[in-house]
Amino acid sequence: MAKHGYLKEFTKGIVKENPVLCLVLGTCPTLAVTTSASNAIGMGVAATAVLICSNAVISALRKVIPDKVRIPAYITIIAGFVTIVQMLVKAFAPAINDSLGIFLPLIVVNCIILGRAEMFAGKNPVLPSILDGLGMGVGFTAALLCMGIIRELLGSGSVFGVQLLPFKILIFILPPGGFFVFGMLIMLANKLNTRAGREVKTTPCDGCPMAANCSQKAEKCGEKEAAEHVD
Repeated sequence: MAKHGYLKEFTKGIVKENPVLCLVLGTCPTLAVTTSASNAIGMGVAATAVLICSNAVISALRKVIPDKVRIPAYITIIAGFVTIVQMLVKAFAPAINDSLGIFLPLIVVNCIILGRAEMFAGKNPVLPSILDGLGMGVGFTAALLCMGIIRELLGSGSVFGVQLLPFKILIFILPPGGFFVFGMLIMLANKLNTRAGREVKTTPCDGCPMAANCSQKAEKCGEKEAAEHVD
């Protein structure tokens, strides 16, 4: 793979295929931990580390893992790295560990990580898989950080503990405010992709680990092809 190909694998997850704003994956931790910018960075860095390591190992073992047990094998590998990351966070950043709570170990079932393992790492060499994990992790972290900064600034008037605004709009640190900011950022990401002449994905099927065996996706694709044939 040429240098341009490596660069493409890294950059696609930042804007074009951002896992949160374009593929709409990982919405539960996105909405739950973005009440502050520091929590957003903590979750983003932890998920990125798991993405890179799990992608690398799964890619290296892709020809060894039997196809029938690939999903349980992927989850086991991911769970191992999540445990390591959780132990490191507890040891070196206990405040972040307390803030993230249950959402840190729940990285094991984060659909972004399992989706990249199934859709990319299980089918490609190690280096592109590492770059794919890094790019998706950076995109995930960037989306979380944007939400965290906006919600913390408007909800508490501060960012990273530094007071910047003399007023507070408490709804922004509550679930309704999270959904509002999330929707605005998705709209902005779609606008950026549209202006750049990119095709905006309106369904997360391509990032779903079960997409290949999904009957609903097959039916939708069949309906789309039929409609195009009629036209």
